[in-house]
Order: sequence, then C-alpha cells, then structure tokens
Amino acid sequence: MKVIFLQDVKGQGKKGEVKDLSEGYVRNFLLPKGLAKLASEGNLKTLEVQNASEVKRKQKEKEDAQALAKRLEELTVIVKAKSGEGGRLFGAVTSKQIADALAGQGIKIDKRKIELDDPIRTLGVTQVIVKLHPEVKAKMSVQTAEE
Repeated sequence: MKVIFLQDVKGQGKKGEVKDLSEGYVRNFLLPKGLAKLASEGNLKTLEVQNASEVKRKQKEKEDAQALAKRLEELTVIVKAKSGEGGRLFGAVTSKQIADALAGQGIKIDKRKIELDDPIRTLGVTQVIVKLHPEVKAKMSVQTAEE
C-alpha cells in the first residue's frame, strides 16, 4: 500500500516521502496516528505542488542571503572598546557586540551566525566571516576603535 509520510517515522521514511508499505502496518499504525496518508492521485499532486513551492522558497532565501552578503562585504562595522597601551583591549570584542553594532545600522543578524575563532583583542580592522545561509558566507570588516 503506497503512503505519503506526513512526519518522519524512524526506520520507515521521512516527511514528504512516498513509500510502499504493508497494508496492516499502514492501517493499524500509520493512519490512526496521523503519521501518513494514502498516496492517491490528488494527494500526490498536492505533494508535488508543496515540493515545488518549497524549492521556490529555498531559492528565494538563498538569493536574499547573497544580496545581504554583498551588502555586508562593502560595509565596515565600527565597535568601540576601552584599550590600554600598545592597542590591547581591556576585555575583548565578541560576536554579540558585533551583532549589536550591525543592529544599530539596521541589519539584524543572529550572533551565532558570526564566526569568530577567538574574540578580537586588539585595535584595528579584522576580517570576520558571517554565515548567512548553508551555501552563502560573507566576509565583513570589523574595525575596533578606542572609546
């Protein structure tokens, strides 16, 4: 019996997958629990339309991320911090401070998307990678200035 999975079922299939399973398993387990529906012609067409819209939505997200990446690469974010002799900072500039500085310029990015190997501890310009999408990364300049 062919079914379309509505949710992931461990050991059987993932959401949106069409599979041929035993009739007893489908009628006694999957259908009563709402984990799957029968793969009729109408349901298969609905699934096709949903998959097409999902592909379109993912493409739009990627294009938006690429546009934001281009904007970030042209931008230099200035973060002010207290410093001592030789350009060393008291403390460090973290990804949260960079995210707050970006928010001040009207760009909202989650601090977890900003990839800092180590916090910035010196004055000057540092290149920082921002992961905007699984396939899109941007290199942004962060200038640390004395407060």
